[in-house]
Parts: sequence; C-alpha cells; structure tokens
Amino acid sequence: MQLHAVDLDTGGEVAVAADQQVVIASVAKILIVLEFARQAAAGQLDPGAHVTLRAEDRLGGWGIAGCADDVDISLRDCAYFAMSLSDNTAADALIRRVGGDAVRMLVAELGLDRTRFLGGPRHLLRSMYADLGARDDREFAARYRALSPTERRRSLSVFDPRRTTSSTARDMTRLLGLIWHDRAGTADACAAVRRLMTRQLSSTRLASGFPPPVTVAAKSGTLPGMHMEAGVVRYPDGRRYALAVFATARDLHTRPADLDETIGRVAHAAVETIREGHDEAAGSSR
Repeated sequence: MQLHAVDLDTGGEVAVAADQQVVIASVAKILIVLEFARQAAAGQLDPGAHVTLRAEDRLGGWGIAGCADDVDISLRDCAYFAMSLSDNTAADALIRRVGGDAVRMLVAELGLDRTRFLGGPRHLLRSMYADLGARDDREFAARYRALSPTERRRSLSVFDPRRTTSSTARDMTRLLGLIWHDRAGTADACAAVRRLMTRQLSSTRLASGFPPPVTVAAKSGTLPGMHMEAGVVRYPDGRRYALAVFATARDLHTRPADLDETIGRVAHAAVETIREGHDEAAGSSR
C-alpha cells in the first residue's frame, strides 16, 4: 500500500511509501477533466459543443461503451461521465479535444515532478494490444484469457509504473491541494473539477471510511488486483484532508470488496492521526 494524507490548511500529514511510483489508471482522469475545465474557462473551447460517438469510438468499461446506438453528447457531459462513471469513451473524447500534449504541459506547470501522463484510455488500450501482439478485441481477449494472473501482470505495461501513466501518492495530494486552493487554474475551472469529483457514483473506497456528515469528493482507478482512489474529505468542523491511497492485493484471489474496505479503513486512520496531532498541538499551545 502507498498512502499520503495531508491537512489542506495546516499541512499536517501521514505518509506510507508516499514517494513510490505507482500506476494511477483512471485517477488520471482528474488531469484530463482539469485541462478541459481550464480550456473551457479560458474560452479555448465551448463546453456545450457536441460530439458524436459511434461504435468505433467505444472503449471498455461503463457508460457509453454499453450503448447500442450512436451517442450525441456535449463535451461538458463527457466530463461528467468521465468523473461520475469513470467512462473511458467519454474521457477519450475529451483527450482528443484538449490534446494529450496539453495535459502533459499541465503536469509540468503544476510541478507534479513525479507524474507522467502518456495518454488517455485509448492509449492504454493500444499498449495492452501491443504487449500481447493482438490486432483486435477478439484476439486480445483470447490471448489474455490464456495467461495466468501472474503472467498478465508481467506481460502488460499497464501494471508497470515505469511503462505507463503513473505518479506518487504525494503528487496526487499535491494536485488535489492545488485544485482545492484554486491554484490549478482559474477559480471557475477548479470549482468545476471539485463539483464533478463530488458526483462519483462509486462509494466503496474512501467514502466507506467516512460516513456522513463527512463529505467526500474523489476519483477512483481500477486494474485487476489494484485499487486506488484520490480525493478530499471535509469534516463538519470545516477541516479538509487530501488523500491518495493505492492498494495492491498480495493474493490475486483477494476479493475486490476487501481491497476497497482496506482503502477506507486506512484513509480514516490516517486522517484521525492528523486530527489528533492537531488537537494535541492546539492543547499544548493553550
């Protein structure tokens, strides 16, 4: 497990292997949607502009990938689906419009020195095909099924932070801190990303450790045996904590629900440690 938790107001933190390079999978959609929001706020694109997504545009996962017919959708709604459902097809439409180079320049501008963005969902899919020498979905599926779970991790670059889009837990909380302090773009752009992160439908990871009245805004990422989430939790007293937790199963037969519960449990323990330290410091100063 890799974890970083930081108080967005005091800087108090808890770190566990927080500088270790890790695969971030769909957590990278925060960067894609942030760049979209920045360009929209700057007038470089019209968030209400529509795109038509056809059969050849559909990628795996939830949302548009399951549609039987062509989908006419605004870029703004693509951002919503990318964050709420982790819709790969919607995220791919956004990256085609904003440009992968723009996202990479964003990473550099924000000082995310340990973050590398190689591309959106389509880039990752193509890398998986190339790794197995597959020409299409059917050939990839056949070759993937023939591999053992261990062989899959060794064969596919999406499991290797040296060969795919990756970051560190500390870089991810830095990104969140910049967004929450309106320093990752204009105030309007940052507010748009924050709103979208509150609309993620999945609530089994960070949110499992922080029941109401604590609020959670987050984005998850998933690969077989690897679950991750980055987000911000806000307590009723107004204190806010950025969290990035990456969990990899030791046993490839581990239940996904157990990984999710672990993420929530350790995130809660980290935040409570920070809160206790803050309260002790405040008590001693009195």
